[in-house]
Amino acid sequence: MPRHFLVDTDLTPEEQASVLDLAAALKADRFSRRPLAGPQTVGVLFDKTSTRTRVSFATGVSDLGGTPLIINPGESQLGHKETVADSARVFSRMLAAVVWRTYAQSGLVEMARYSDVPVVNALSDDYHPCQILADLLTLREHVGEVSGRTLVYLGDAANNMANSYLLGCATAGMHVRIAGPEGYLPRADVVAAARERAGSTGGSVLVTTDAREALAGADAVVTDTWVSMGQESEKAERTEIFRPYAVTSEAMALAADDAVFLHCLPAHRGLEVAAEVIDGPASLVWDEAENRLHVQKALLTFLLDSSGLSADLPAALRREGTR
Repeated sequence: MPRHFLVDTDLTPEEQASVLDLAAALKADRFSRRPLAGPQTVGVLFDKTSTRTRVSFATGVSDLGGTPLIINPGESQLGHKETVADSARVFSRMLAAVVWRTYAQSGLVEMARYSDVPVVNALSDDYHPCQILADLLTLREHVGEVSGRTLVYLGDAANNMANSYLLGCATAGMHVRIAGPEGYLPRADVVAAARERAGSTGGSVLVTTDAREALAGADAVVTDTWVSMGQESEKAERTEIFRPYAVTSEAMALAADDAVFLHCLPAHRGLEVAAEVIDGPASLVWDEAENRLHVQKALLTFLLDSSGLSADLPAALRREGTR
């Protein structure tokens, strides 16, 4: 059976650590693994626009010996003239893996159900798990062991980033604090799942409307845009709602003296983050952006290895696919 990565908790704590270890190794020796040698083709599907996801996956697939097939909106029958299930069956006959940046999480779940090759969530309305892997690698590089460290997320706490910070950082054994206004907090089921995972890793979860409480002594401060795709008409209203959760110099002063700042980008200086923060010495956003490449290469390699589909595995460990 193929391994998929649809939500952060699809990796156990041990598997997440292994992927991060491999990402560090691939960053140090970029072409040391070639699981897509052939070259094999990976479908990279975009229902939403992208910069970092597109560049990092396309480059990463090439680095791993494969060929990325970029499919933009309207360029396939997927989801409108053909069911997700039927598309998954076709993809399985031709592709080594499917990477999909989409809207509904349910589409990814259906794709994985009918796919014989790994399916990767490159972003959905509910989760952005590849970004969290990049953030964890960045934190490892700059603060050392992440287990036991405290990460605080400020802003729209009902979005996909907040959900994945809860699940992914709890998996890493971190103390995760999420702060946002009433009406913009994470779903109860996501919080419960994060607390369950934290219970096995030594981490913890705090969800609050009090930004100062969340920031106190934090090792890492993160945020995301207040206005996501499709919310442009709400910009003025959302700006007023989220203003108390902006990451300013004053907010950073409430965190630990050596606290670092992360943002998945694109960023809006003067809104969710002050220019002096994102462009200042505490900011790790450019390392964070680069690390999308390395963690996604490691993730694809792990999934292909675990599915017995890596071209550079010994023959005895490979399984015959449908391709």
